[in-house]
Amino acid sequence: MSTLGILAILTLLYWFYALIEVQRNIHLLSTLPPSTKLLEKPPLVSVIIAAKEEEGTIRETVQHLLSQHYPRLEIIAVNDRSQDATGVRLDELRQWSEGKSDIHTKLQIIHITQLPKGWLGKNHALYQGYLQARGQYILFTDADILFAPSTIQDAVTYMKQNEVDHLTLTPHMLAKGALLRGFVHFFLFSFSLFVRPWRANRESAREPGIGIGAFNMVSRKAYEAIGTHQAIALRPDDDLQLGIFLKRAGFRQKVLSGKHLLQVEWYRSLQEAITGLEKNLFSGFRYSYTVAVLACLGQLIFFIGPWLGLILLWDWRGALLAVAVCLQIWLYRKLMFHLMSQRGNEAYLLPISAALLLYTIVRSVWLTWKQGGIIWRGTFYSLKELKKKPSPTNK
Repeated sequence: MSTLGILAILTLLYWFYALIEVQRNIHLLSTLPPSTKLLEKPPLVSVIIAAKEEEGTIRETVQHLLSQHYPRLEIIAVNDRSQDATGVRLDELRQWSEGKSDIHTKLQIIHITQLPKGWLGKNHALYQGYLQARGQYILFTDADILFAPSTIQDAVTYMKQNEVDHLTLTPHMLAKGALLRGFVHFFLFSFSLFVRPWRANRESAREPGIGIGAFNMVSRKAYEAIGTHQAIALRPDDDLQLGIFLKRAGFRQKVLSGKHLLQVEWYRSLQEAITGLEKNLFSGFRYSYTVAVLACLGQLIFFIGPWLGLILLWDWRGALLAVAVCLQIWLYRKLMFHLMSQRGNEAYLLPISAALLLYTIVRSVWLTWKQGGIIWRGTFYSLKELKKKPSPTNK
């Protein structure tokens, strides 16, 4: 049998495996239910936002948080060395909120001017926010997320009723234009097949954990037990690592869909998306060239290969790859609908999106190697620093 024949069989088997995995487990990734009644003694929740050069989005994000229905809330916005008007916008928001009689949520602003050695800027900013936080629960979120008014109320009620230590939510991701939408959605699709986020909802600590930057709500006791952000001080994927550390330490974790409660425009253009991802994709492979090469081969063989075979091979191998293409499209549409209520009509762009992601991975590895590290939000971090292994604290 030829090499192409073997690859065709392996590719089809992979997509059948993916189909079975999704069909058997997608029910584990449910939607955050609405709260039916108010808690008798609602705990204080501290919302911490790290903002660097976010003058265009920070105002709307904070205003949405100030409009939450939840009765016991404090918001701590950390201006992380911004060179634009982010700090000014935050100070204006604090003055504005203090002058409103119908706003009872405390808004605290922290301005950071220097970054100490051994920290990524965002992680340091979130940690500084935690040092000022008084809440029993801490919500880490990004500076461009729009919250529905009931979001925090629903989240806290769910965590209390189900004895959950860490709740992370997937947002509805906005993207303008078919090509950008296809690329962003494909990244979510391939990431889901790689990480299989539904596994985090199984009780076993052996299952991998997950965290999503749009919404990471954690109990103070769990956050402090794993060593806070000090344990992941140099991780660009801090949101994911926070979830991994919490699950590994044995805390109860849930990942749910928040598509009806959270909204974000992740990137405004395709170029911005590629540039943004190339800075931290390599970190997702633990800065291992071997893992990165395997990831590239996986994209090429299992995601792009079936489409090429569909066009170029007019025999039984092409027929097998045609079935693989059909399974890929079907799974893509199913996951898009389940995660974001999107029909996945841009599925015809799957091979283009896969090729763009492959290019982004290669460029991420190459740039990191060439520079000897990464430039993250205006600061350079050496590969030697980034490879330092943190040591999580067990429960």
